[in-house]
Amino acid sequence: MNANEIFIAYKTIVIREVLRFMRIWMQTVLPPMITTALYFVIFGHLIGNRIGEMDGYSYMEFMVPGLIMMSIITNSYANVVSSVYGAKFQHHIEEMLVSPMPNWVMLLGFITGGMARGLVVGLAVSVVALFFAPLHIHNFFVIALVFMLTSGLFALGGFLNGIFANSFDHISIVPTFVLTPLTYLGGVFYSIHMLPEIWQKVSLANPILYMINAFRYGILGQSDIKLWVSLLVLIAFSGGLFTASLWFLKRGYGVRQ
Repeated sequence: MNANEIFIAYKTIVIREVLRFMRIWMQTVLPPMITTALYFVIFGHLIGNRIGEMDGYSYMEFMVPGLIMMSIITNSYANVVSSVYGAKFQHHIEEMLVSPMPNWVMLLGFITGGMARGLVVGLAVSVVALFFAPLHIHNFFVIALVFMLTSGLFALGGFLNGIFANSFDHISIVPTFVLTPLTYLGGVFYSIHMLPEIWQKVSLANPILYMINAFRYGILGQSDIKLWVSLLVLIAFSGGLFTASLWFLKRGYGVRQ
């Protein structure tokens, strides 16, 4: 395939992925907005007023980066895992596999679709947050970089989950038993400096902690983790998952019977 044909193939997958989640926006975009509003009302207003300031900001302001990042993580992941498993279930992934399209183009198409849903939901949640707390922008470049790395990383995770899932139950195991606990324990609602020393060290093994703190640095200008450490973790995980995804596609694991 020449460069123009590769671009057309990539664009086709991306358009299909974006239309897929935008057609059902009441199931994909609206629920995170409602959930975020509830978090602000319950944790930010009712409980946060008793907590007071955290790291120099009101509890509402402190929660904003974590809640935005939580929505980006879950939606980037969910979009790709459901799309890849749906393509396997309906057997139209075979058409992509037998086409002359390179595997990396198909992978990038799915990843871009997941990132697009993460961006749309992240912006929608940011709009909701404006009704409860001011939205600071400390460093827009850092915000954009962390968004791209994190949404791409979890889109890759969703891709791997999708190609190995053999039933609809399998696509909910990782989000329910791995992703959600790690996200809630990744510093969305608290600073790790509030934890006992031993739990601070345990928390450092949670990769989502680095993503949330890097995003919080971009918005508030403060973080529990050094920015360069967080970016290195994100780049290392993204590179590892991208390489693994291409390798599994080349071998046909999970997608060729």
